[in-house]
Amino acid sequence: MKFNLKKYGVGGLLLILAATIGSGCKKYLDEKDKSNFVKSNYFASSNQAQTFVNGLYNVMYSFQNGDAYGESPFITLELFAGHATSLGQSVNNGNVIHQRTDAVNPGFETIWYNWYRGIANANLAIENIPAISPMDDGLKKKLIGEAYFFRAFYYYHLVRLYGDVPLITKSQTVNSPDLYPSRSPVADVYKQIISDLQAAEASGMPNTDATGRVSLGAVKTLLASVYLTTAGFPLKQTENYAKAASEIEPVLGWYSLFSDYAFLHDNNHKNQQELIFQINYLVGTQTNAIPQLTIPFNLLVGAYGDHLGAMIPTNQFVASYEAGDLRTQERQFYFSSYPQFGNPNNIIQFGEHALYKYFHVESAAQSGQSDENWTLLRLPEAQLIYAEATNEVSGPTAEAYAAVNAIRARAKLAPLSNLTKDTFREAIWRERYHELAYENKAYFDMQRTHMAYLPQSNTFADPTASQTEQGVTFKAQYYLWPIPQREISTNSKLTQNPGW
Repeated sequence: MKFNLKKYGVGGLLLILAATIGSGCKKYLDEKDKSNFVKSNYFASSNQAQTFVNGLYNVMYSFQNGDAYGESPFITLELFAGHATSLGQSVNNGNVIHQRTDAVNPGFETIWYNWYRGIANANLAIENIPAISPMDDGLKKKLIGEAYFFRAFYYYHLVRLYGDVPLITKSQTVNSPDLYPSRSPVADVYKQIISDLQAAEASGMPNTDATGRVSLGAVKTLLASVYLTTAGFPLKQTENYAKAASEIEPVLGWYSLFSDYAFLHDNNHKNQQELIFQINYLVGTQTNAIPQLTIPFNLLVGAYGDHLGAMIPTNQFVASYEAGDLRTQERQFYFSSYPQFGNPNNIIQFGEHALYKYFHVESAAQSGQSDENWTLLRLPEAQLIYAEATNEVSGPTAEAYAAVNAIRARAKLAPLSNLTKDTFREAIWRERYHELAYENKAYFDMQRTHMAYLPQSNTFADPTASQTEQGVTFKAQYYLWPIPQREISTNSKLTQNPGW
């Protein structure tokens, strides 16, 4: 029996199993969609269980899904933060930048639909894998742990973007009471996220994993991020600062910073060293348009068919880094010129700064088919979580300084010292903006702190009382995305967020 997903909404969506792809070291990239199976006889072997769990990784490709105008979630999230411009032809991106978008923006539905698709499959894995026999107990625990991680991961994004969301932790049938679910309070969703990540912690994962699979380091980093977020708006559970610091501290010893920023976006260093968790791509199985979307419009940089300029840093943001910061030097985090493809003696001057952080040298020089990984979690974020959480608990400490100053030392900047609790907090926030720039962290930082970074003055202020580089004053309703209009039209139990 087939279901119309648009007709049944979230509850109906939880009836449907998503694409499940491959097994083993990055092999989840390799296999075809196996979603058309009968549930009652699918979870019969360890191979089937592993194949099914591998499909949970595939849902993450939704971050880069979108149309030719760059209306992809990873770009939309940055545009909400206000530090990037976008392709002029993209009406939806322009509406986000200027805060005149509405609940029918397709980007809002993309995240909602795909993340609930991932949750539906995680629910099935958690319910069905325990009964598989015979099966190695260690593998069974690990796969269930991965399913718990992904359910938490997808709910963590949903609750931050939409606020109260339907909380469904069991698989659904047409007779389920949650077929048309109501929204659950934010606090309840976070309790489930924390519970799921604690279950993942106890599943026997390795501390690190260079194959691209979930590791204990990824679980603990995500949980520390959750604690940091819940210590801020809207819950203000300030006791969670101490939990964030405690959770992330061991992770700092499991990873190390790269010696070269180029290693953040090349093929040889995927899933290694400071890269805690990435979305993995491979030419021939799954590619993306990350470099095409982040180089200037219509300039022949690299062997790409498209040069779209869908996410371009503002000049004010690039100029806000400290003098001498290595990250702003040419071909570190940013670049403003590059040899023309096919005519390397002609150096193209962009007239603006583009994200070298996401420039894929291998595909630019060869096929134009990018299999650059997208990074979700890396060591500098863990270090900054530790520093911020520790500062909130006890003010600046030697350990907190060391965490931040390691990042600054790589950027060739002087170490921080002799700061008050308040000035150290802002220094940490500033470092988050500059080190984690355009990695989908800034908008979530605005949500939890209710403060925005103003590159023009290098200060922080209430976003609803200040302007972005484009002269836009942040509207309070934009702290949350709207519930997709199609979902509300389908399910009368759903209500819309304020202002939408």
